[in-house]
Amino acid sequence: MNLMIRYFFILCALLLLSCSGNEQQQPDLSTLGWEQIQHRAEGQTVNMMMWQGDPNINAYMQNYVVPKVKELYNVDLEIASGQGNTIVSILMSELEAGKEEGELDLVWINGETFYQLRQINGLYGPFVSQLPNAKYIDFDNPFIKYDFQQPINGYEVPWGNVQFMMIYDSAQVQNPPKTKEQLARYVRSHPGTFTIANDFSGMTFLKSLLIGIAGPGTLDGSFDQEKYQKYSTQLWEYINNIKSDFWKNGETFPSSVSAMHQLFVNGELHFTMSNNDAEVDNKISEGFFPESARAYLLDNGTIQNSHYLGIPVNSSQKAGAMVVSNFMISPEAQYRKARPDVWGDGTVLDVQKLPEKIASKFSTLPKESHAPNNKKMQEKALQELAPEYMIRLYEDFRTHVIQQ
Repeated sequence: MNLMIRYFFILCALLLLSCSGNEQQQPDLSTLGWEQIQHRAEGQTVNMMMWQGDPNINAYMQNYVVPKVKELYNVDLEIASGQGNTIVSILMSELEAGKEEGELDLVWINGETFYQLRQINGLYGPFVSQLPNAKYIDFDNPFIKYDFQQPINGYEVPWGNVQFMMIYDSAQVQNPPKTKEQLARYVRSHPGTFTIANDFSGMTFLKSLLIGIAGPGTLDGSFDQEKYQKYSTQLWEYINNIKSDFWKNGETFPSSVSAMHQLFVNGELHFTMSNNDAEVDNKISEGFFPESARAYLLDNGTIQNSHYLGIPVNSSQKAGAMVVSNFMISPEAQYRKARPDVWGDGTVLDVQKLPEKIASKFSTLPKESHAPNNKKMQEKALQELAPEYMIRLYEDFRTHVIQQ
């Protein structure tokens, strides 16, 4: 009898432990109202990974977003440096190991990273429709609704919208080259003053050239290996024909656009690049770029795209990540981010949907004085290509250009 009682108590203890473990499991947030999600977010620490290559972006996050989400929601936001491949590698390793509580809770992503994370079911969602501020997002805009031609389907939150720009020093360059033929002539006659960063900005430049070579609409839709092979062969031939007149004779390439900016400021390069059309004004006003810096568009157009926030599927702080995401798309946070003296990032909100008071603040934002106006940019805006094109450009730029 005593033995049976012991077994009974052991069984009860196991059941209690099991029940306790179930209570600690994360609830299905899709069934909760926003107030319940906010309540669960209180006291959570959200670990975010993002690119930290720009001091203005870092200042916006550390000096504004971090203290605000702590003040308003009692959420601690901790930010680590990393992007693209790093994020995918971390999540892939964790999922393969069956790690239920991952290292990351929020990630800054777009394009090929979104594609790769969706391939491994690495993102939590759909959740965007649960965010109260999502009602303001301009989902009618195809440059926001689609990420590298992929429907986001609620698995990432639009955060900012930008367009690729060439930047030149007008004190050195009288007539900036606007076609690939003009660029080739300039590079040959001014050796050492041009290069391409081996990063997202550099690949976006190459992608703009690829679209120009293929012709409007030719590469739209899903990835086409035959078309890529045909037109990328022409792209690499073009680049390699002028590579010897690049900076450092084309024997090395800057690892980042930040490094390229520094070479531009030092006067080694006549050109740099940016995925943010407001960056030239931003960096002139802070005294980093020379007053003579100007941004311009290629005749064939340049790529416009959006960037997004995603929540890893194994985040243990999903409620906190949702609360932070909702704050970062709030009209107030988007307005501050759009200010050229703060970041100059394009908003993803439809200003017509905003309350009148905040909408009027957007309408009075200073216009860029050293970059094309919004109308001109929209006329020259190119849709992003399918993500596999970007992935292949990274690989082939290394093998067909850098290693040649």
